[in-house]
Amino acid sequence: MHSQILCKGTAAAVAARRMRNILGPVLGKGGWTWNTHEVKLLNTSAGDTVKIGEISYQLKTPRNPELVPINHMSETLPQTVVQHLRWIMQKDLLGQDVFLIGPPGPLRRSIAMKYLVKTNTHTHSTSPLRNQILIVTCFIIVLQCAVRAATEGRILVLEGLEKAERNVLPVLNNLLENREMQLEDGRFLMSYQRYDKLLTEHTKEELDAWQIVRVSEDFRVIALGLPVPRYKGNPLDPPLRSRFQARDIYYLPFKDQLEILYVVGPNVPAERVSQLLSFATTLCSQQSSNLGLPDFPVDNLPPALTVLEHFPMLSSQQLVQRLYPYQAMLGKEGCTAVEGVLSRFELLDACQQPASSAVLKVAPANTEQPGQPGAQADVTVRITDKDITFQVPAGTKAPRPPNSNPAFISTPSHAQLLAEMVQSHLVKDMCLIGAKGCGKSVVAKEFAEMLGYSIEPVMLYQDMTARDLLQQRYTLANGDTAWRPSPLVTAAQEGKLLLLDGIHRVNLGTLSVLSRLLHDRELSLYDGSRLLRWDRYQALKEELQLTDEQLQERSIFPVHPSFRVLALAEPPVAGSSGQQWLGPELLTMFMFHNIQPLARAQETSLIQGLTPNVPKEAVEQLLHLTHNLRQTNDPTAQSLASSLSTRQLLRICRRLSQYPEESIAHAVNKACLSRFLPSLARSSLQKGLASCSIQDTQPDAEAHDHSCTVKDGVLTIGSVSAPVYNAGEKMKVPDVLFYDNAQHMMVMEDMLKDFLLGEHLLLVGNQGVGKNKIVDRFLHLLNRPREYLQLHRDTTVQTLTLQPSVRDGIIIYEDSPLVKAVKMGHILVIDEADKAPTNVTCILKTLVESGEMILADGRRIVSAERRPNTIAMHPDFRMLVLANRPGFPFLGNDFFGSLGDIFSCHAVDNPKPQAEFAMLKQYGPAVPDDTLHKLVAAFGELRAMADQGTITYPYSTREVVNIVKHLQRFPDEGLANVVRNVFDFDSYNKDTREVLIEALHKHGIPIGAKPSSVHLAKELPLPEVRMSGYWTTNQEGNARRKLLCPTETHPIDIKGPVFLRVQGYPCERQESRALSFTEEKATWQIPMSEVNIICDITTNNENKSTQQPHLLHTLSGDTVQCMELYDVFPRTISGVWQPFVTVAALGSPLEGQVVLHEEQSNTVLHLDVLTGAVRRLILSQEPEQPAPKASKWWSSSKEAQGGHKMCREFAYKNWLLFYKEGGNQLDVLDVLEGRVHTISLPINLSKVFLVAEDRWLLVESNTNKKFLLTKPMHMGAEDSGVCQLHSVSEDGVSTGHGASSDEMYVPQTVGSDQLPNENLSAALGQKIVSPNRLLSDTSSYARIIVGFPDLMSPNEVYSFKRDVDLSEMRGGDSGGQIFSRGGLKSSVAKRTNCVSLLSANQVVRALPPGQVPLKDIFPPDVTPPMTAAYLEVTDLNSKKLKYIPVPRSLSVSPYTSWISKVSDSDVLLAGLGSGGVVTVDMGGYVRLWETGLENLQRSLLEWRTMIGSEDGRPIQITVQRDSGLDVTAPKHGKVDPKNAPHVGGNQWAGGTGGRDTAGLGGKGGPYRLDAGHKVHQLSKAEIDAIPEDVRKAAREMGEKAFKARLKEIDMSEYDASTYERFSGNVRRQVQSLRIILDSLQAKGKERQWLKNQSLGELDDAKIIDGLTGEKAIYKRRGELDPELGSPQQKPKRLRVLADVSGSMYRFNGVDGRLERSMEAVCMVMEALESYEQKIKYDIVGHSGDGYDIELVRTDKVPKNNKQRLKVLKNMHAHSQFCMSGDYTLESTEAGIRELAREDADERFVVVLSDANLERYGITPERFARALTSDPQVNAFAIFIGSLGDQADRLQRTLPAGRSFVAMDTKHIPQILQQIFTSTMLSSA
Repeated sequence: MHSQILCKGTAAAVAARRMRNILGPVLGKGGWTWNTHEVKLLNTSAGDTVKIGEISYQLKTPRNPELVPINHMSETLPQTVVQHLRWIMQKDLLGQDVFLIGPPGPLRRSIAMKYLVKTNTHTHSTSPLRNQILIVTCFIIVLQCAVRAATEGRILVLEGLEKAERNVLPVLNNLLENREMQLEDGRFLMSYQRYDKLLTEHTKEELDAWQIVRVSEDFRVIALGLPVPRYKGNPLDPPLRSRFQARDIYYLPFKDQLEILYVVGPNVPAERVSQLLSFATTLCSQQSSNLGLPDFPVDNLPPALTVLEHFPMLSSQQLVQRLYPYQAMLGKEGCTAVEGVLSRFELLDACQQPASSAVLKVAPANTEQPGQPGAQADVTVRITDKDITFQVPAGTKAPRPPNSNPAFISTPSHAQLLAEMVQSHLVKDMCLIGAKGCGKSVVAKEFAEMLGYSIEPVMLYQDMTARDLLQQRYTLANGDTAWRPSPLVTAAQEGKLLLLDGIHRVNLGTLSVLSRLLHDRELSLYDGSRLLRWDRYQALKEELQLTDEQLQERSIFPVHPSFRVLALAEPPVAGSSGQQWLGPELLTMFMFHNIQPLARAQETSLIQGLTPNVPKEAVEQLLHLTHNLRQTNDPTAQSLASSLSTRQLLRICRRLSQYPEESIAHAVNKACLSRFLPSLARSSLQKGLASCSIQDTQPDAEAHDHSCTVKDGVLTIGSVSAPVYNAGEKMKVPDVLFYDNAQHMMVMEDMLKDFLLGEHLLLVGNQGVGKNKIVDRFLHLLNRPREYLQLHRDTTVQTLTLQPSVRDGIIIYEDSPLVKAVKMGHILVIDEADKAPTNVTCILKTLVESGEMILADGRRIVSAERRPNTIAMHPDFRMLVLANRPGFPFLGNDFFGSLGDIFSCHAVDNPKPQAEFAMLKQYGPAVPDDTLHKLVAAFGELRAMADQGTITYPYSTREVVNIVKHLQRFPDEGLANVVRNVFDFDSYNKDTREVLIEALHKHGIPIGAKPSSVHLAKELPLPEVRMSGYWTTNQEGNARRKLLCPTETHPIDIKGPVFLRVQGYPCERQESRALSFTEEKATWQIPMSEVNIICDITTNNENKSTQQPHLLHTLSGDTVQCMELYDVFPRTISGVWQPFVTVAALGSPLEGQVVLHEEQSNTVLHLDVLTGAVRRLILSQEPEQPAPKASKWWSSSKEAQGGHKMCREFAYKNWLLFYKEGGNQLDVLDVLEGRVHTISLPINLSKVFLVAEDRWLLVESNTNKKFLLTKPMHMGAEDSGVCQLHSVSEDGVSTGHGASSDEMYVPQTVGSDQLPNENLSAALGQKIVSPNRLLSDTSSYARIIVGFPDLMSPNEVYSFKRDVDLSEMRGGDSGGQIFSRGGLKSSVAKRTNCVSLLSANQVVRALPPGQVPLKDIFPPDVTPPMTAAYLEVTDLNSKKLKYIPVPRSLSVSPYTSWISKVSDSDVLLAGLGSGGVVTVDMGGYVRLWETGLENLQRSLLEWRTMIGSEDGRPIQITVQRDSGLDVTAPKHGKVDPKNAPHVGGNQWAGGTGGRDTAGLGGKGGPYRLDAGHKVHQLSKAEIDAIPEDVRKAAREMGEKAFKARLKEIDMSEYDASTYERFSGNVRRQVQSLRIILDSLQAKGKERQWLKNQSLGELDDAKIIDGLTGEKAIYKRRGELDPELGSPQQKPKRLRVLADVSGSMYRFNGVDGRLERSMEAVCMVMEALESYEQKIKYDIVGHSGDGYDIELVRTDKVPKNNKQRLKVLKNMHAHSQFCMSGDYTLESTEAGIRELAREDADERFVVVLSDANLERYGITPERFARALTSDPQVNAFAIFIGSLGDQADRLQRTLPAGRSFVAMDTKHIPQILQQIFTSTMLSSA
């Protein structure tokens, strides 16, 4: 029983040992001890005998004494070890093979060695069987050793059996069991009993002839292995396992261990020793491994105590951290557990004394002992305030005093680290753990130089095998193969410092090869040679009296005593399956030092020390940002911080010190490659930059000069110059067709800056953005030769560096482009770097960083010194690496993530629209600009969609260039056809196709339109024109007829300016002629809220302004500028005020400015729409009237009062005229001069028309009599400041009766200019030249007054009369006006909606449908469409009348009565240019119409060419053949009466392919003649014409299937349509999410190369092995089995918290928030269907009823639409009937807590909530704390709906990237998609 307790390191054993220590003296020996055994050596005549206890063993004299282990015995052996030795001896005597099993560490090996020393036996130790050394290599190595050991009677030690692949070792089964084995060379091994028996019957010669070999009776196997279920590895094969006898070699018992430690550290307090040991023992117990803690490396305690012996002031916790770096390798729980144990044993003492320490001096020690070449150095270290000097091994060079290297800036933390490393260096090899770019390599280099070491860097990569580490095969000159030692072996022999860079990447099996070298400093190599520890080598030499040469002949070499290993690694990722490289085996090999990120002050001094000229404030800002990012516990921010490593910051500062004017934001964005970050990370970075107040102050790209010139051997790009290189190899300088454009020049200028700073460059971008072109152009300009390497999935480290080939049986290595470039100083362009596995590309790191790299043929590239077998790196060598952006859809390897920080990164994007247009213009000079603009716009939009994730493929410039090239060469082909060359890839994916077509149509690329689909409005005849009377301007006569009107002038009184916010919204132009050609050209949508209505629209050349009562929108290009004017217009007292505003746009030089006039209060405002400045202009001198009372306004006395009007015909000349209806004065406002001219009149006005600048037509208010006012052109001319008023008399045709009553009409509009003469002649049907005005009113379509207003003679009036006067027709209910115009009939609509287009000779009005002759336009059986209005176009040229329907707006404001006072129809109209009009409807849709005939014809032609016309026309295929006969005179040829087809010849007319005669496709004929024979015809129409019955059948089939499916899941059709309402809205997002999930799955299943196969492709690395006869030299693709013991892939875990509170139901009517969250839930359920094994999700509701309302459980996810609909119905019902209240916070906290407890790969919580948390007293800070309460759970909040700006305020306080505001609730699915893609996929 005792023995059992004492063998196991259980907690009980610890207690028992303590008891034994206390009670031992009391009880004497018998009570507690077990029987002790002694080891005795007896000399007898029969030879030496070893006796362990009562068992004795006869020693034999070894044949090869050098193979006997030496120096493995210590003075006293612990009893446990003696027990083990006794057991092995028993098994040895029984002839059985043993298996020593136990935890990792050197103990098992040392016991085996001790036994062999005792029994004086040879060993054959084979390296641990690597899982990459598959069957045959194992065969060769194991068999070599096994056969030699078996025949010579040695002991075979097999170490690391758990690393061997399954089914590899059975080759040994028979040898182990029966001592028999058939060898491949025909020999047969036979056990000694049978062999001796045969020998009695046969002679030895006979047996030799039969190739039978005797297995020695002394042959034994000792296997060493780890117990596999607990540790990583393969379990033992049952047949193999049954052949071994096992012995558990557990750690030494507490007491033995304690005694050993007391011996090692005699001066360390005993209590401290036992505390440390107790701690170690606890961490090796079963309980701790159940917690997932790796075993503590107990075997490393003795070296640790040696350190304590020298440095008693070190804290125990620091020491423990070096042995067991728990903070780096364990998660939060693990650290807490370890610290709990530490405090239990009172070892938490680091907090009291963080010992600051530094190395003071290093001097070579003069302790040359004889035979000890290992140099030593005296190192003085100051710890706190004590100086301690001690000796450590040193390198072969002279040591260098610390801090003497100018390139190494020492910071306190680095000094401390170096001092700690020197302490560990005293006893053991070390491993530095630190994030990439934090200075591991620099510290290692400084450490080596300080101690005089030469460094041997070995870059480790993932598929490195043990063979690559130790020895490689090569061929000798005569074709024989030999082994070449690797750098690792030479370093061990020469006493260098071996730098293993990237130990975290390498396979554990490969590293375990080194365990023996690291623990024992011994190594057995493949060629049979052995490396021995220095002292053992010396002892062997003395014992055997051999010289070094003799030992080397026997392949025994010493390991140099100074040899040390320094490993560099990135921190293990706690909790993740892949990155947890730091396991129990590795813990035993090294002492660990963690490099903490530098503190901010230290980093500042470091950066300023290395880049002295860098601006100070720049460094401050940079470090502020970096440290902010590093300190958050948000994983997104931390991943950004890793891109801003110290190395990257130094690079930024080097550049800033050279170019101080550059912006920091630009540098940071470049370093993080922010252009290609997922949207969450990008927003997080922008928020970080903003919070550190780093603005992007990049100079304006347009302002900056981007030309590039080469002058006098100097290249200048932009503002940077560089000398042009003098190239030796001219033919390697690339020369490429390149069109300069500003954007690419900016990239190249940026590249040149970095190039001059000596950086290697990395260009990242989507496909086809011109990375290769830019690089080639760049090198062409610099005149640099380039070498080109294209990487791919199968690139290996060998192919990167050398290409082996066999010539005459000798392997010749050809240099790869990489080696050539290094030698010659060329530029190496590495293309598609992301396609190669990152473990391959990471070897570039040593090349870039230290300028060193080892090649497969043993040569090495070095940067400086020339040594034999080296290649010196040429100083001009540079690398330019090109890679696609990381992530979907390229799914390459993340080259940027793994190696980005050693390159200077540049994001190459598609050119901006102007740059792209300029470039395309160079490719297609003949392609119309309009077409190019459309292409640029459409592709720009598609790229934006790809960035948002709506579509997956990023369309690039390459595709557009190809389209343009095609159009340039074949101009007749339609654009719509040519773009299909790009988009046909997507033609089978329905969703993508819809998105694409929508985008192309939006920009007017009519893909899918037929040339026949032209839908112009029907033309009706116009009534005949007839002369209807005369107007006579009365010039002479008495003074009553000619009245003079006095004018006075005064300056305007200006109040203001007030600056209002101008808000810009993107407002995309939607081309309307996508599928069919109509008059409508394009539409825009202005953002409207439901309280706005539109009340006026005006245009100038490029901008349109629409006026809503309190908002002014200006539309130019693709943005709408909106200004809110609520506070500017005066309010009325009662508040029921419906302002009525007119807007006038001013002309040059006041473009961009408008004047607004409010008609009731006569307020005049002047606005600048760019700056937002508002000025109020006060025209009249008299004090303002108080605002009218509302009651009056509604009453019928309104007419008497009248409104103020503004005439804006000459606004483009910057003057306007104001008058009041019923008033008697005119105010002329001159905006430029700032004056008002007031003209007083003797009449009361009802209307004023400005028919010319100096002639105005006035209408008197009561009698409708007309007057003409003539005024001097310039008001300023004071002398003639008199205006004359002439009355105008109207006469009917029958003169003399006076005007008949119906002729006393009031015009609606009168042109302010005359019709062109040809239009006038066309309208009147006679040739005529005369002044004229086009006038329109309600009773006629148009009137023309010839001679008015310039001629004083009677002016003829010609009319196109209507049948019914418009004013007598009511608007009716047939249009958008379903509301009654009830009590408002008294008020006539205030907008006439009538425009005359003089150059097109048209009058256009907008009429309500009730005033349109619908029965004439539409056939009787067609129901007229629902329209807002019709545009009545009266064309006086063609005498035709058209009614163009204006589509209804989707939303109509509730303020309909007010609309009815604005306009009769739902639209407002303004003219635009010469042949078009603009309408805007009440829903905010602005539409652009082409009405002019010429314009329409021109557009139709362009539209037809864009579609292309070849569709449906027969195509003739013509073969050109040269007949060899000459052409004689052309002739018609004979006509064949039978009209048979003729081909060739020159006789018949109408043949094909002949000569001289008329026909088709021949030569020399007089004309083409088609005799009706088909040359060759392909008809698209035929293909399209699928018979109707077939179509019908297909349709029925679909419906039938749908009904069957419904029946299957018993939903009624109504239910199906309900579900479709939700599902249809998110179909696209679901589709794109599923595409991404699929591709991830595909990426996860990507096949790998399986090496060492016996069939497949030849593996380059194995050519020599093939020569030696090895079979497994092939590789093939296959699915890689997961690595041994790698944990099962766990699913990701998602919880959606849906808000189903009452407010969701209550405000659903306002913004649809409940429906949107139902859509979001629907999307989650649909997208994750059938991915349950990857992503487990559940959906929980929260409302006033509670925080955990179960909607979907993880184990019961809805499987079909019915179940999903049920979930949605539950949500709806719940929010309708639940209590009020808000449990968002509790729900979030509970969700995060629950998920944190679950076992998952990653955990996500998405909270859908409305933002009214404040109403329930929840502060944003509390919510932020809840979201980030557990770093293991990624929590996101999406705010749906908010009152006011709650959501925005909330979002500002929450952490970046964690909260989204979905005000337009359509965005929720997209936000969810963003969350999924950027986080779930980051690690997938």
